Amino acid sequence: MRKLDVLLLFSTAGSYVIAADSPRPRGVGPEFAKFYISTDSFTCISNPSIHVPISQVNDDYCDCPDGSDEPGTSACSYLSPLSPSSPSDISITDVNTTLALPGYYCKNKGHQGSYIPFLTVNDGVCDYDLCCDGSDEWAHVGGTLCEDRCKEIGKEWRKLEEQRNKAVGAANRKRKELVVESARLRKEVEDAITDIQIQIGAQEIKVRTMEAQLAEVEKKERGKVVRAPGKGSKVNVLAGLAKGRIEELRESLLGVRKQRDAGRERIKELEAILTTFKEDYNPNFNDEGVKRAVRSWEEYAARDKPSDEDAAHDRDLDEMVKPDSETGTIQWEEWERPDEESDVDVLYKFEEYLPKSVRDWLDQKLRDLRITLIENGILAPAGASDTEPKAVAEARKSVKSAEDDLNSRRDTLKRHKEDLEKDYGADDVFRALKGRCVSKDSGEYTYELCWFERTKQKPKKGGGDTGMGSFVRLDSVTVDEEMRPDGRGLGSGRRVVLRYENGQHCWNGPNRSTMVVLGCAEADEIWKVVEEEKCVYRMEVGTPAACGVAGSGGKKGEGVRDEL
Repeated sequence: MRKLDVLLLFSTAGSYVIAADSPRPRGVGPEFAKFYISTDSFTCISNPSIHVPISQVNDDYCDCPDGSDEPGTSACSYLSPLSPSSPSDISITDVNTTLALPGYYCKNKGHQGSYIPFLTVNDGVCDYDLCCDGSDEWAHVGGTLCEDRCKEIGKEWRKLEEQRNKAVGAANRKRKELVVESARLRKEVEDAITDIQIQIGAQEIKVRTMEAQLAEVEKKERGKVVRAPGKGSKVNVLAGLAKGRIEELRESLLGVRKQRDAGRERIKELEAILTTFKEDYNPNFNDEGVKRAVRSWEEYAARDKPSDEDAAHDRDLDEMVKPDSETGTIQWEEWERPDEESDVDVLYKFEEYLPKSVRDWLDQKLRDLRITLIENGILAPAGASDTEPKAVAEARKSVKSAEDDLNSRRDTLKRHKEDLEKDYGADDVFRALKGRCVSKDSGEYTYELCWFERTKQKPKKGGGDTGMGSFVRLDSVTVDEEMRPDGRGLGSGRRVVLRYENGQHCWNGPNRSTMVVLGCAEADEIWKVVEEEKCVYRMEVGTPAACGVAGSGGKKGEGVRDEL
């Protein structure tokens, strides 16, 4: 089928109707009928200074430089805006040699009138796709007879057109639903931003409060004077702890010895029972179980027995379990006796004789002095070690948890703000599709498109997925394709494009990328996938979101509405 330019006619202007009522030459469209009203002469349309007799209209000879005197023949088909100028054109500079008519007009009663190129008039071919009434072959060149098929062609066309109109109407309704859903989702993000900003403000106050509490706890811990519980120095306290531990070990040793002695007694009893059994049983009584038991006992008795307990070892244990007061090995009283009072003890005992108000004042001054000495490196912090005091550790942990929560909320706020600034196309319509996926089997693979996220390729026979790109931006492209009868195609004009880039690296090639070209459809579906270059893919996808909008990368308020 030839790819021909078609101009569909909807003649509604009053002047066209009047002109159409009178007979007009073959091949003249209704909008040009007014130029062919005269019955005496014809004036060339683009060159009104040139007149030819009416008899020379459609005489198969090109008299007018613009070809307007031959609307029903191919005599002037050589004229074209791209044709080189002839010698006569050069000498007469004011003559217009551009075709004045768009082509030969086929009335196509029962369907729609249309123009076909003059070159196809009387070429011996029935061009039913454009001229269903067969009038373009009126001369019957070579015996060509083109019957009028407009009735059945028009009927089928109207049926398809009705289906297309229904599909377009349904697609437009779905697009409106997507716009409403997108507005709702955007409102959710805006509300979330407001809530998170309030939460962040409260959390910042909480963090500052907890940091102040941590500083206060650290200050108190630095000012503490470490004192042993009760009276006595640290050595006295340590001696008391050691004494208690030794007593615990002594009690455990006594318990273990008792268990050992009891076990030995039970073993002796069992051995005596088995010895009596071996001596008294009848070997002539054929009982295999008894015989096995006797043999096992004989083997056990024949083994080397451990020697009797070492008396000296037991005597040592007896000495170990005796109280230290009896053995005199450790004089705990000497270690537990309080030493001379330390300077701090004297100071605190001195405070006992002061009024409470004076004691509190003196205690605070001593703490402040100690903190100053520690901060200036004169004194080491109280209880300085690799581990900080429990109160400080807990306070620091609380601050860290609060800071982590604050940072998490700030990250969420940043993502929401970036989402609001992202381009989701005209009317924000693609926001409702974000995250949804659609797939199509093609050849050995299943291709998947996830709106505003990624594209990938999955082998049907198993294996890992191949990333074909991650979404980077909205774009647009101009297409010029013949629309399929079922409407599943891009047609011609500007179309919205989704760019997916930086996919999985292609061996000996670039990173994979996908250009997704969108067309209007009632449902989301992948129409076609092609690999235009090595690892550079093109998807043609239908979606209600693309209906009525094209071009300009999808920015709001921009784009030409030529999709329908």
